[in-house]
Amino acid sequence: MNQLDALKQFTTVVADTGDFNQIAAYAPQDATTNPSLILKAVQKPEYAHLLKDAVASYGAQGLDEVTNRLLVRFGCEILRLIPGRVSTEVDARLSFDTEATVTRARRIIELYQGEGVHVDRVLIKIASTWEGIQAAARLEREGIHTNLTLLFSFAQAVACGQAKVQLISPFVGRIYDWYKKSAGTAWDEAAMAGPNDPGVRSVRSIYEFYKKHGIRTEVMGASFRNVGQITALAGCDLLTISPELLAQLAGSEAPLGRSLDAGAAQAMDIPFVTHDEASFRFALNEDAMATEKLAEGIRAFVADTIKLEALMK
Repeated sequence: MNQLDALKQFTTVVADTGDFNQIAAYAPQDATTNPSLILKAVQKPEYAHLLKDAVASYGAQGLDEVTNRLLVRFGCEILRLIPGRVSTEVDARLSFDTEATVTRARRIIELYQGEGVHVDRVLIKIASTWEGIQAAARLEREGIHTNLTLLFSFAQAVACGQAKVQLISPFVGRIYDWYKKSAGTAWDEAAMAGPNDPGVRSVRSIYEFYKKHGIRTEVMGASFRNVGQITALAGCDLLTISPELLAQLAGSEAPLGRSLDAGAAQAMDIPFVTHDEASFRFALNEDAMATEKLAEGIRAFVADTIKLEALMK
């Protein structure tokens, strides 16, 4: 059994790509996209026509509508290849606007439904700002399920659990990047690998908190830099993995066992935590890594959205 098949025994495997031609080979349950992945995909010859079609058909309705249509088109193509859900992201420029996020999410779902896609097969990706989490809470009450992304801190995870969001995406690799850069020449790669990786530790703490306290929000580790981060989180509810790392897992027959276990977490002594807006903002502010990576992530997604709009123009 290769490592990918072994991982599927413990964890729902999700493909992290806009290149839907790569998905079928790995038979994932779900798939995730983001503005950077869509931008990368439409610059490939095999996907360029999707951008052209969207502009030709909806260009008169404005860039927002063209973008929505393009994202939904990619999502529909992906859904033909997987049995589960696709995650489609709201414009990151709306990350601090609850009302606009809700409105955009409703429009995306409306477009999916127009294509015959059931609401339960779509997760709306929203940045894990306070405003984004409040938007997600409203959408969940309406039956629109959400994936809270750009999540780097325990405080963000606590607030998402309180909001009863469907799923969160803690970013393993970007947490790792921050600590490695911060340590500089003192970084010991071997000592900080596997279960000691700071990104892995972050996801483990969130997973164990959720399982201990019966929080139903799904935990999906994301943004991996190497296979070791993935295998160290075997047993997590879901893991979203790039095609390159999926290929590495499929090509390895090294042993892979469960690392995270819900039953073991329930036996742990983990205090319950809640946040209101003030305590959330303070806790996030106290976490330099999460504050910096959240802001950086939003800026990066905005930059790629602007590049995508430039191609449309």
